[in-house]
Amino acid sequence: MAVIGDKVVRALNQQLNREIYSAYLYLSMSAYFESIGLKGFAGWMRAQWHEELMHAMKFFDYISSRGGRVELFAIEEPPKSWESPLSAFEHALEHEMKVTKLIDELVDLAIVEKDHATFNMLQWFVGEQVEEEKTFREIVERLKMLKDEKSALFLLDAELGQRKFGGEE
Repeated sequence: MAVIGDKVVRALNQQLNREIYSAYLYLSMSAYFESIGLKGFAGWMRAQWHEELMHAMKFFDYISSRGGRVELFAIEEPPKSWESPLSAFEHALEHEMKVTKLIDELVDLAIVEKDHATFNMLQWFVGEQVEEEKTFREIVERLKMLKDEKSALFLLDAELGQRKFGGEE
């Protein structure tokens, strides 16, 4: 028997889909960066892909744990290329700001529905979104400072390539 309301389950399933789309977007960005020879940027986005899949699974597991039915929807096709590394990261920052708004709307719904457990679970995502926006914003600012300095771009590429996720070596 479900201990979670239908409105909340529907909204959480939609967010699960959006998290999978986020992963798909970052995997597409990884492919873009590979195609222009920025393997560090590509690896960074691949780690981001893993992280977004983890976020999706948090929603999946939570819905199931509360007796709700997980529903998987079609995943929207992400863009395939950008004008520059800066435009890709600006797109990613804009996307993360949209995700923050969506998480905030879920928190608002949990409050209206008096669903304290969902409210509590969502607090992790509220904090996570603060970190996501901060990270993307910092990279955008660094890319803006680089302008057309190829050597600086390659140094940043090497730095971003150091990021690993979970069990990656």
